[in-house]
Amino acid sequence: MMMHTTLAQLRTLKLNGFATSLEEQLAQPGMVSMSFEERLALLVDREMHYRTDRRLVRLLKQAHLKYPQATIEDIDTRPSRGIDRNAVMSLALGDWVKSGYNLLITGPTGAGKSWLACALAQYACRRGCSALYLRVPRLQEELRIMHGSGTFVKWLIQLAKVDVLLLDDFGMGGIDSATRSDLLEIIDDRSTGRATILTSQLPIEHWHAWIGDATIADALLDRVMQRHHRFTLTGESLRRGKPKGSQKETPGTVGTD
Repeated sequence: MMMHTTLAQLRTLKLNGFATSLEEQLAQPGMVSMSFEERLALLVDREMHYRTDRRLVRLLKQAHLKYPQATIEDIDTRPSRGIDRNAVMSLALGDWVKSGYNLLITGPTGAGKSWLACALAQYACRRGCSALYLRVPRLQEELRIMHGSGTFVKWLIQLAKVDVLLLDDFGMGGIDSATRSDLLEIIDDRSTGRATILTSQLPIEHWHAWIGDATIADALLDRVMQRHHRFTLTGESLRRGKPKGSQKETPGTVGTD
């Protein structure tokens, strides 16, 4: 009866990992040979892993990544793709998020830009950082709606707190003056130490012309280029000949924008 009460109290305190591990220990006769300190260490360790797993699930859900299954372990680094595995791993394992670096990923359609970006954002989540995926062409309409409803400023404040912002398909389609100004606000808020990933089919040297307004373009690109790392993807589209059931970034896999 006492143990039932203890288990109930642990769950009331939201120590669910601890409680589950204790139940498992009670069902394993061999545990009696272990010392109190050893059993306690196992219980605390289980609670730590439980909380870490729950946090990761929450971070990935909030990130809304286009390809949540993308991982840096599965990146295709064949020479024809223009990706240096050592560079990717060094970046992913480094402090680019904490340092507020911008990652600029360019290349032709189907080269794997969005997939690589999502893999890097996903790994940031695995390290306890928050992330958010936004597709720029769709964002333009969403910004209009937020301005109309009066929620833009609140959204902008919340966005500035996100550790990694992924802006996908930057430079695709036309852009109006209101969106130009909004993008500058978004990037400016992040220039003080928040990391941003931008993917684009448009080569970086053409971004200024795409933005249109020279003053805003200068200001926006100055902030983007302050601390950045580039990946220029090459090769044929990976969408061709997708093998059924493939989850890795092999030729033709899902997630190859």
